[in-house]
Amino acid sequence: MTRQRVGAWGVALEDAGLDTALVLEVINRTLDEDLSWGPDVTTGAIFGPTQRGRARVVSRQAGCLAGVPVAAAALHVLADRNGDDASTSILISDGNRVRPGDAVLEIEAPLRTLLTAERTLLNLLGQLSGVATATAAWVDALGDSGVRVRDTRKTVPGLRVLQKYAVRCGGGVNHRMGLGDAALIKDNHVAAAGSITAALEAVRAHAPGVTCEVECDTLDQVREAVAAGAQLVLLDNMPADEMAQAVQIARPAGVMTEASGGLTLPDAPAVAATGVDYVAVGALTHSAVVLDLGLDMV
Repeated sequence: MTRQRVGAWGVALEDAGLDTALVLEVINRTLDEDLSWGPDVTTGAIFGPTQRGRARVVSRQAGCLAGVPVAAAALHVLADRNGDDASTSILISDGNRVRPGDAVLEIEAPLRTLLTAERTLLNLLGQLSGVATATAAWVDALGDSGVRVRDTRKTVPGLRVLQKYAVRCGGGVNHRMGLGDAALIKDNHVAAAGSITAALEAVRAHAPGVTCEVECDTLDQVREAVAAGAQLVLLDNMPADEMAQAVQIARPAGVMTEASGGLTLPDAPAVAATGVDYVAVGALTHSAVVLDLGLDMV
């Protein structure tokens, strides 16, 4: 990837806690996907290189925003490629709720650049805002219970860091970013190792400083995981009454609990009432419906 100019839009990415180089990689890959069959023939035929325009990105529905600085960066990356001057102004920041008709980003650029970048910036912004919106719905459903919703590794390939950023924008918290920042001992690990205790001891010996979580299907497994020194137990597909019992087993030992397995929004009150610390929802990232946003010429 060629080095690109990083101006105020790059600062906006950094202020959001995003890795500018990673975002540029995603944007360049996405633009290249759109331009692999040649330049934008429609826009190039209609507009000359000096014609400029203004546009606003507007939400078509209610939701929670994530990725506005990423969308702005997409416009600037293409402008940089084309040797154009462009400006963007973020009108509503990530993490804020929007209503239909709210303008979130204003753009001024050559029309060839503006309209060629349109789909890339909207795809990224809509996808990330869809994740944030799904997360915010869980946050609302859990209310003041103290239970936090968090994501999984069931993410769109290549978009994990951005999707997990979107979860944070929606008010959720992140689980593992990858396979190396925490250990999660699942059923297949236990089956191959012979027991929860054996698997946990092997992880501790190999990576003593890593947080260890154990997936449990039964209360007996919860007891074994707690006795073996797990720091968190994942309660997989347990009914609410068993979850509540698992919490009573884990909490006195200082072990945190996480509900998981096909949870949907209507389940939120019952799961929260069990006293678990977290609910894990893979659908935040693998099944989020994009937030409908459009680009309107001014």
